[in-house]
Amino acid sequence: MSVVVPDEILTITRMTEAEMRQEIAVMLFGREKLTLAQASRFAGMHRVAFQHLLASRQIPVHYGIEDLEQDIQTLREMDRL
Repeated sequence: MSVVVPDEILTITRMTEAEMRQEIAVMLFGREKLTLAQASRFAGMHRVAFQHLLASRQIPVHYGIEDLEQDIQTLREMDRL
């Protein structure tokens, strides 16, 4: 599924596409809908940079065993592990 954000919304919010992706990623991560790896990938940011973004907004990194297992599975699927 693809979600299209109209240019009008970007104009109204004075955001770039990259900024909108980051906002969505932060929101979904904060609501524990995405893992750190998934959210940083969605935001188009290196994981460490995404962690800095979270820290700047005082959003704690929640990273449990399930997150680790999911990240390992993702890496295996990407042939990076």
